[in-house]
Amino acid sequence: MWTRHHKKRKFGRLVLPAVTVAFLSYFGYHSVHGDFGLRAAQEFERQRVVRSGELAHLVAQRKQLERQVELMSDGSLERDMIDEKARYQLNMSRPDEIVIFNKAL
Repeated sequence: MWTRHHKKRKFGRLVLPAVTVAFLSYFGYHSVHGDFGLRAAQEFERQRVVRSGELAHLVAQRKQLERQVELMSDGSLERDMIDEKARYQLNMSRPDEIVIFNKAL
């Protein structure tokens, strides 16, 4: 009867811990540096803050434009508003007027 004797190798004992360390290292790295990791979450938060500021600015601008449209609608037609807009769009003024340029228009 033949029996095989295996030598106990030191290398064989390190395979499972090496695979475990590689597995944990891979997922640990990607949990910090990956597309949805901690650094990406910080970048998403920074973009959210910037875009919420832009949204607030655009909402205020829209309310201002809605107010101007309301002043120019049929129900509450303001002659001064229409005259002002027409002069601004056509770039015209009378000789006795003083023109003050306002970039907010």
